[in-house]
Amino acid sequence: MKTFPFSFFALVAGIAPASAITVTTPANGAQLTSPFTLTASAKSCDTERAVVMGYSLDYGATTIVPASFSAAVVAGDGQHILHVKCWGSRGGNADASLNITVLPSGTTSPSGITVVSNIQSLPDWAWDHDPATPGSASGYSDIAPAPSVSGNARQYSISFSDSGGEIFHKSFGKDTAATHFVYDSNIWLENPSSLANIEMDLNQVIANGDTVIYGVQCDGYSGTWDYTLNVGSKDHPKDKWNHSNVPCPDPKTWEPHTWHHVQLSYSRDSAGTVTYESVVLDGQQSDFVGATGNSAFKLGWGATLLTNFQLDGQGREGSATAYIDKFTISRW
Repeated sequence: MKTFPFSFFALVAGIAPASAITVTTPANGAQLTSPFTLTASAKSCDTERAVVMGYSLDYGATTIVPASFSAAVVAGDGQHILHVKCWGSRGGNADASLNITVLPSGTTSPSGITVVSNIQSLPDWAWDHDPATPGSASGYSDIAPAPSVSGNARQYSISFSDSGGEIFHKSFGKDTAATHFVYDSNIWLENPSSLANIEMDLNQVIANGDTVIYGVQCDGYSGTWDYTLNVGSKDHPKDKWNHSNVPCPDPKTWEPHTWHHVQLSYSRDSAGTVTYESVVLDGQQSDFVGATGNSAFKLGWGATLLTNFQLDGQGREGSATAYIDKFTISRW
């Protein structure tokens, strides 16, 4: 039998692995709900000291993070490849890939994330004509057992003239500290042929008393997902819709009598600068590019988390009805 000197074994034992990416959670093959917690670290990367890490879903954009991190990740339902990456001090890189399956949203809160579920079933929703739209509009809303996924869908109906819009709104809590949000809703359109826009907003009063507005709409005129920013000042605000890089099919063309799943994710800093991160429509995720800016308004509101759902009509007159079910907002 051939023998080897001790020094050879000592050398082998002293060689560090080329890359040491450790993914604590989720496990490969995990089944989970969105958003989920990704925790990972790397000490070495391609024989070099790890400097930074990153993660991405499938072939989407990479989010850069420190060499040891924990993040909440938004993903559409279905199977995905989660890529966890590292970069070394001299440019080396490595990638660990995990297969995950995202299940339909449930009521179990992931660790460190506050989830408010079935917001559509809360009482005392209110509605009125949005004065920022032309013409006039009136509305009606109530719980509707059908069509429904959970048995507690909410109906939102509008009648309008001259392309008016009706805004439905509900306060569902208070949290001045949360900086990341996922707006998750299932939408059924009864008669979309008269719709121009579908708007889904969240308003948050933060610790300094400012109201941060996270506004997103599917714009039937431009065929894009739009986002809102304050192009004025806090004391003299001026909200403005901005077209994003992400296309959105005209609401009039959304398949009627079908549940459409919409997930919107965004975050803010302490000054109220909002970054709109991604939209998932019926399982297809798209990342916003450059969709960031000031969205803080000094409105004098008390502490609240308030959500809006709005339908804008198109044309001289008409009507439209939508149903929302399993409406969830997650925050952390």
